[in-house]
Amino acid sequence: MIYRKLAAALGVVLAFGILGSVSGPGWTPQPVEQSIVPQTEDVTIGFAVSTDPVGTYGFDTETFDIPLDGAVVTATLTYPVGAPDQRPGMLFMHGAGTGSNTNFTEQARALASAGVFVLVPQKRMDTYTARDRSYPNMAADYLRSFDVLRDWPGVNPDMVGIYGESEGAWIAPIAAAEDPDVAFVVLVSAPVVPPREQAAFATDSYLRNLGVPAPLLRAIPRGLGIAIPGGGFAYADFDASPFQQRMTQPVLMVYGTADASMPTVQGPLQLISDIAEAGNHQYTVRYFAGANHGIRVDGILADGFVDVLAGWTLGLPATAEATPRIAGAQPEQRFRAAPLDHPRWYADGDMLIWTLLGSVAAILVGPIFWLLARVLRRRTRKLPPPLARYSAATALASLAVLVLFAAYLVQVASLALNYRTNDWVVHGGWLLVEGLGIFAVAVGVRSIAAAINAWRTLGRRAVGTVGVLTWWGVHLGSASVLAIAAYWGVFPAVL
Repeated sequence: MIYRKLAAALGVVLAFGILGSVSGPGWTPQPVEQSIVPQTEDVTIGFAVSTDPVGTYGFDTETFDIPLDGAVVTATLTYPVGAPDQRPGMLFMHGAGTGSNTNFTEQARALASAGVFVLVPQKRMDTYTARDRSYPNMAADYLRSFDVLRDWPGVNPDMVGIYGESEGAWIAPIAAAEDPDVAFVVLVSAPVVPPREQAAFATDSYLRNLGVPAPLLRAIPRGLGIAIPGGGFAYADFDASPFQQRMTQPVLMVYGTADASMPTVQGPLQLISDIAEAGNHQYTVRYFAGANHGIRVDGILADGFVDVLAGWTLGLPATAEATPRIAGAQPEQRFRAAPLDHPRWYADGDMLIWTLLGSVAAILVGPIFWLLARVLRRRTRKLPPPLARYSAATALASLAVLVLFAAYLVQVASLALNYRTNDWVVHGGWLLVEGLGIFAVAVGVRSIAAAINAWRTLGRRAVGTVGVLTWWGVHLGSASVLAIAAYWGVFPAVL
């Protein structure tokens, strides 16, 4: 008898493994076919024009409000003291992790000390949420600040450009394409590809760096390729290429080679190809060895970064095509950022939530009816002791699988985002999740066997209507919960 149960449990585990393999999009990222080879490791901007280096001038700041359409933002101007008139200006656009006018202080002070006026406005937050944001509207807001900088005393209105970092690098090309007064564009840690593709690329890079089990990787398209429950997130598929193909300004691109979240090879190649559509070949690319997404090494701005910003900006137009065009450390990118396959209807959008809620509701429906009957003082039969015990164990074990899986994902995400590794958590945690999944199946099989035996010996009347409803609800709901776990890769992949 025990061998039958073991065989049944093994069969169910294999079935869940097959279900998980075939029920959703797989994940087979393609390798990068092109490469970028820096001409030299020296990141110095090459040109024949002498410019003021960082540290030439003193600097000061001024903070003021800038009215937008329906809002007001605070901005901080950092400007050189003692520099001649008609200096370049640079407007900073925030990434997703920044939003204050006090951000980018180090870059602003360094640039101002070389003679550049730097304006950092607050990010407008009343129209910026995790669910909804519009990059074209954000560009229009930033251009209000851009106009303020162009009109500032001492600024050369024909030499004012934009600095876009991370998410800001999706916004900067819009502003540059829409406003011909933008004189140049600096893109730092630029995703270039649409947000959904960048997020999938970053997730894949982080997980591979951690060495997670292969089945977990297939959760990438299933989690990031979905239509978000409740709607919104339209910006996830925003494509900056049409705007980049209209850019005629000189472009400086900067990356850190330790930035696992950005396509550091594919991004520059895509942008160089895009601006060429407008007949623009004015690009400069710099890679900083060991620098992260913020172009920092051990929390400090990479050596030479601000000098590159200042030298390239002050040297324009001579620096727009100065050699070496591509310099610095050798970047590495194994796989392409590419469009994701979407999950099938039963695991997409709102169905994702309804399926989970329905499964939990099925587990709870019997106990709820039993409690209602007790409150209404109606006679109900309890499940016989073996069935009640095994049914409760089946429900708790199946729900525990999802809870443990979610906790595991949180720990893995924490390790990845903090650039830490821990094999005990990554591999030991995964074995624990898989083991609990197999245990939940074994408990369910044992519970079904107990029910078959009870109904053979006691008959259906011994259980009662509420008891039957409870048993079926618990087991169908638990099976559905385990099917959801299988979809996300909890059970060993068979195919």
